[in-house]
Amino acid sequence: MDRVLNLSAYRFVALADLPGWRERVLVHAAGLKGTVLLAEEGINLFLAGPPDTLRGFVAWLRAQPPFAGLETKESWSDELPFRRLKVKVKREIIRMNHPTIRPQQRRAPMLDARTLARWLDTGRDDAGREVVTLDTRNAFEVDAGRFTGALDWRLARFSDFPAAVRAQAAALAGKTVVSYCTGGIRCEKAALLLEEAGVESVWQLDGGILKYLEQTGGRHFEGRCFVFDERQLLDAALQPAGPA
Repeated sequence: MDRVLNLSAYRFVALADLPGWRERVLVHAAGLKGTVLLAEEGINLFLAGPPDTLRGFVAWLRAQPPFAGLETKESWSDELPFRRLKVKVKREIIRMNHPTIRPQQRRAPMLDARTLARWLDTGRDDAGREVVTLDTRNAFEVDAGRFTGALDWRLARFSDFPAAVRAQAAALAGKTVVSYCTGGIRCEKAALLLEEAGVESVWQLDGGILKYLEQTGGRHFEGRCFVFDERQLLDAALQPAGPA
């Protein structure tokens, strides 16, 4: 069979008429499998299917004013990693339970993958500050693979992150902190919360681990990347790497 295109994307943007958006997405995503989450703060999607069908849906989505400029991350598999299409309306597209954090209004500074790899080569940023990577994912995801030496706060769920920041923020003083996650969505909120907690030099990894692997081949990343579909683990070439 033809190879399956897998695509993930998110965008923090103020959305109204969520039931209407749900119906329109269901119509235009026909023929695809995966999950689309909609909330007043934006959209988060993980979809798979024939390349032309999936890219056609993305083209339609980008033609809608709230989603213009939507950035995507692609990978390939031999089989569909989802069994059906689900489009859900949620309170948050990534749950943090911290209402003062609103990425749809403001974003923390973004760091591209190649710059992070260069910083990690020396352990210092361009200003000479010590660089630390902070994994914002759940503990079982970190166990599958992470950046060498990354801080791991053993989160059971992302909504535990605010309490972890309150407990750990003082240890980040004087360092440049790069928060990261699978595709970028969690560290959008994490980086803003770190700023709110008084951490002076905070970046978020643009596109997360998936974009980093795509652009750098995985230098400084150990193990495999956990994904929430039937592939479970991806290697540095973004190929399925077997069950977790």
